[in-house]
Amino acid sequence: MASECEGKSSWPELVGVEGEVAAETIKRENPCITTVDILLEGTPVTRDYIITRVRVWVDEKGIVTKVPSIG
Repeated sequence: MASECEGKSSWPELVGVEGEVAAETIKRENPCITTVDILLEGTPVTRDYIITRVRVWVDEKGIVTKVPSIG
């Protein structure tokens, strides 16, 4: 099993975009990503690092507030 996911690992250009659009963009741009979680700011999460996961943090309007990145 590979320890690194080939391809893009962060998406700064998605800050300010709707969360669902961001999730689809991430999946399209890096096929190694198997899980894209869209989470409301402040939602508690585990601190584990998963190479095939991206968390997309959104505000109450569903707009991305932080740079999505692998982990």
